[in-house]
Amino acid sequence: MTTACKPAVLLATGSLNCDPWANAIRAAEPERRLLVWPDVQDPEAVGYLLAWGQPHGILATLPNLKAIFSLGAGIDHLVSPAGLPDVPIIRVVDPDLTQRMSEWVVLQVLIHHRQQLSYNRQQAARIWKELAQPAAADLRVGIMGLGVLGRDAAGVLHRLGFQVAGWSRQAKSIPNVRCFHGAGDLDRFLARTDILVCLLPQTPDTKGILSMPLFKKLAGDGPLGGAILINAGRGGLQIETDIIAALDRGILVGASLDVFESEPLDQDNPLWTRPEIVITPHAAAATMPDVIVPSILRQIAAFEAGASFANLVDRNQLY
Repeated sequence: MTTACKPAVLLATGSLNCDPWANAIRAAEPERRLLVWPDVQDPEAVGYLLAWGQPHGILATLPNLKAIFSLGAGIDHLVSPAGLPDVPIIRVVDPDLTQRMSEWVVLQVLIHHRQQLSYNRQQAARIWKELAQPAAADLRVGIMGLGVLGRDAAGVLHRLGFQVAGWSRQAKSIPNVRCFHGAGDLDRFLARTDILVCLLPQTPDTKGILSMPLFKKLAGDGPLGGAILINAGRGGLQIETDIIAALDRGILVGASLDVFESEPLDQDNPLWTRPEIVITPHAAAATMPDVIVPSILRQIAAFEAGASFANLVDRNQLY
């Protein structure tokens, strides 16, 4: 396909800083025309939308749109696929993003396993006291969501010696990971879990799933004295008032949260002041333009050469 015939790329980054994404596109494929929302003077030229969020009214103006690429791991920021045109929606799957997520998950598991929050408080009070330390093999980690991110994190945690299980909507088979699936297996999965890692996508079925009824089903008899919640999926998965209540009641004894019901997290949100909680600002697995953009452009080039898109979103499952 000649340069003159190549469909243009439209970049709509929403709350993300546009410049790094635009610069990465220009550097990787300078000959392809780039439009940056809201400056879309020639909507008929647009073949591909790279988006974080869905700019109001944009899609109805793009008659020749061939595909939509999410600039993040999920697609809930695009609102609802029901309101999107009937073109492929492609989610980000990249080794760099996967590595970053596994690093964050493992870091949080180890923070709670090795009691680092307690040691931080002891340091502040200048207390020299060794705390009892369970072995990794004595802790049962459960991962909700066994996609690319969940599978990779599970493998790393297994290599560190933890007892790792996973739960997913459909049946999966992963070496060294005890796999549960479907609504019928959820309670059994929760009952054997000391540290719950949530990497689920946000769908109508998963919205608010991290709530008191679920927390009560987690194992409470492990060496940490209660259950730990780690969520890097989506903020809409969790009920934050229930997290606070579960901590107050000792059902949860700690949490690590990278996502929140409302972002950025309000200054007066009580989560900030809980010493049992680790808070990070939706930074567990940031998508890096210099890494993600070449991957997207390779997909586009392959498609224009006759190949099919990879990592397609299932509109029925919303991931």
